Amino acid sequence: MLTAIRNFAKSWVAAVLIGLLIVSFAVFGINDVFQGNARDAVIQAGDRVVSSADFRREFDAQKRRIEQQAGQPVPLELAVERGFDKQVLQLMAAREAFAALLTKIGLKPSDKLVVEEIAKIPAFFDPVSGRFDKTAYERQLAEGGFTTEQFEQMARDDIAGQMALTGIVAGVRAPRAMSALNALYGLESRDIAFFSVGPGSVEAPGAPTEAQLQAFMRENAAQLTRPEFRILTVVRFTPSLAGGAVAIDEAELKKRYEFRKDTLSTPETRTVVQIPAKDAATAQQVAARLQRGEDAAAVAKSIGVDLITYDNRPQTAIPDRGVAAAAFRMQAGQVAPVQSELGAQVVKVVSVTPGRVVTLEEARPALEAEMRRDAAVEKVLALTNAYEEAHTAGGTLAEAAQKAGVPTMTLGPVSQAGRDQQNQPVAGLDQKLMDTAFALPAGGESDLVEVSEGEYFAVRVERVIPPALPPLDAALRAELSRVWTGRETLRRMQTRADALAERIRKGEAIDAVAASTGAQVRRVAGLSRQSAGQNRELSRELLGQAFAVRPGEAFTARDVQFALLVGKLEAVRPGDPAMIAQVTEFGRDQMTMELFRELEESARAGARRSMKVRIDETRARAALGLETTQTPAGKAQEPAK
Repeated sequence: MLTAIRNFAKSWVAAVLIGLLIVSFAVFGINDVFQGNARDAVIQAGDRVVSSADFRREFDAQKRRIEQQAGQPVPLELAVERGFDKQVLQLMAAREAFAALLTKIGLKPSDKLVVEEIAKIPAFFDPVSGRFDKTAYERQLAEGGFTTEQFEQMARDDIAGQMALTGIVAGVRAPRAMSALNALYGLESRDIAFFSVGPGSVEAPGAPTEAQLQAFMRENAAQLTRPEFRILTVVRFTPSLAGGAVAIDEAELKKRYEFRKDTLSTPETRTVVQIPAKDAATAQQVAARLQRGEDAAAVAKSIGVDLITYDNRPQTAIPDRGVAAAAFRMQAGQVAPVQSELGAQVVKVVSVTPGRVVTLEEARPALEAEMRRDAAVEKVLALTNAYEEAHTAGGTLAEAAQKAGVPTMTLGPVSQAGRDQQNQPVAGLDQKLMDTAFALPAGGESDLVEVSEGEYFAVRVERVIPPALPPLDAALRAELSRVWTGRETLRRMQTRADALAERIRKGEAIDAVAASTGAQVRRVAGLSRQSAGQNRELSRELLGQAFAVRPGEAFTARDVQFALLVGKLEAVRPGDPAMIAQVTEFGRDQMTMELFRELEESARAGARRSMKVRIDETRARAALGLETTQTPAGKAQEPAK
């Protein structure tokens, strides 16, 4: 297909079509040609519209953030199954509603303020000069899929939001009573008593019957069902297909060396200080003072200017070309006034670090390896062209690969996660290949997909094995029996523990109840919420119950081991008054921040109600390439409030 596209692009037919497209752009505008008359609105808040492309870009960005935190890729289907697409929709809807309301009430930052704030973002700084670099700014936006207009609107919205929220919460401070209640809550301690009800305290269940196993399997079908598997035929094009040693052309090697010599070598660097002067006379005076040994920073301060320092930088890193040329003509320690494009300057060379030119022989190994890689990439391109020609002519994946002289391999059954039917990872797979394969129907073949420079693959789905419950063989039967027995034992232990707790609720002492079962009561005193969080001996469920029940109340909880606990809250003790007073004062700022967050949430919720936000989940799913359920025309879906 790639070859066919290249050939078609050179034909007179393509020239005519491109000419017609250019005319249509001029007459109708680019947006109308591609978007038609229908308004693409995934989210609408007042006059603000989030398009399908905007939503997909935001979804992908948020998904990448989750993947970076998890350290592994997250399949699209899994993200949607967990409701991640709806979370992004709600986040964007709240943001757009708030921005639309601020625009409606006339809160709009000036263009000058927006530009100043963007210029402070370190990601857009030149690493050499340490200043805002417009080229880096535009490049990074393009890599992120944003236009400058889109990003500047986002910055404008953010600044307006900060202004509004600052005004809303200005002067607000949480009442002292609020932080006092929080201190009382956090510093109280509790005394608990509990004893264990283990598997030995109940009758062991017998082996499950066939009917019980079948019912248990149906009950847990969602966990037991195997995923869809596929059998695939794959053809790969990699530099390793080039094979054999590549002869190095000495003339080509020398030509490449001459072209790359500057980048391979280490340039001379210098530490230079520069003092701007208002005129030539002042520059002469400053130069004389520096020559006498006065401190450059003090001299610059005395004439009301900032000292500019370039620390061990090459000539190309000094933006003022006149200063750069002069500094690299001077010797270390030399001072001279310079007339540059920016006016009179005084330059002092503090130190010089000589550069080093890499010789041809030193660069030879790296250059030869580079030439071999380039030759291999050219070979791969030739093979992909041969494959595409055969495939476009009607050959199957296997036939086209055979004509190109490239081997195929059969994989599977394999799941989309790259695992076999024993849940073991299959070597040689990557997520891009699996996503491509699982987007095809049975018998479907992909186009060539680029993995990296000089590496491609194509895949055919030979057979699809639908999701299904595994056969109830001996191994699965034994595992299910073990889990069923454990669950039944736990059920009997829970029944026993509930009965014992009920006896305590009716007035029996916990020690007497425990003794009737042969168990020993264990007591823990002074258990606070802070110490509970650090306790590793007691189960999370026991600790949670200890702070959830009332004094004198009995409860049950799971133990760290396979056992249940029957417990009783014996006492609740207030914290130390002096500590409560101290925490009240220190905690007030934290409570104020919590209040700020609640006010912000209320403001955003109010904006959403005011702007009557509409969300089209069908269009959002379509933007992600998912199957959609159609809604009546003109009736965008609106989320529950």
